[in-house]
Amino acid sequence: MIGADDVSPRDAPLDFRGRVAIVTGAARGLGRAVAERLHERGASVAVNVRDATRASVLASSLGERALAVPGDIAADGVPDDIVRRTLDRFGRIDVLVNNAAFARSTRFPALSAQEFRNALEVNLVAPFVFTKAVLPTMQAQRYGRIINISSSAGRMVSTLGGAHYTASKAGLHGLTHYLAVRLAGHGITVNALAPALVSGTAMLPGDPEELRARIPAGRLGRPHEVADLAAAVLSNAYLTNQVIGLDGGMYPR
Repeated sequence: MIGADDVSPRDAPLDFRGRVAIVTGAARGLGRAVAERLHERGASVAVNVRDATRASVLASSLGERALAVPGDIAADGVPDDIVRRTLDRFGRIDVLVNNAAFARSTRFPALSAQEFRNALEVNLVAPFVFTKAVLPTMQAQRYGRIINISSSAGRMVSTLGGAHYTASKAGLHGLTHYLAVRLAGHGITVNALAPALVSGTAMLPGDPEELRARIPAGRLGRPHEVADLAAAVLSNAYLTNQVIGLDGGMYPR
């Protein structure tokens, strides 16, 4: 159990000792990198992976301040159960990272209404439900940090994903803006990160040479770069209501 006295009264830059985070979709890629970075910087981290065995392996690899909270976040009751288990273990929740994503590249003519709905459930509805679940605790603490891991697809049009991915990420940006305005007075910040092409993610093809040519920086992003940005955003008490791109100059602002 982590009490209020164990938490620094002010946010030391990039220092999360005493803080408790939930990271969804933490099995690999961006989610895992963010979970690792927060744990390295002192946070206790509840890591969500759909499969219970993989969640347990990940938590064990992080260390004793990690908790496995497996489950399908789009299923009824799962976000509330994850929040309850995190509170039972650590006594507080300071950070929510909505990272889990439904990412498929089905082209529009072949895209079914059911697959479109599935993308919305994971990419947009689940962050909404998770945010509702953590709000009572964050409001009581007068402290909370929420990051929605989105995509440059939500700003423009997805390079690799389908219409469902683009639409759901654009919706996530709208949810971010709404929540940021409504929750700022409670000491809760809400931001979104919008990376473009990042190595080690599910949607990236095996040979990304053609994609590299489109990026002014000449390379793909790296998961640790997204994790570093997430840590910086989470450490800032005045930064809110932002969708922050991380794309090597690929998209105009």
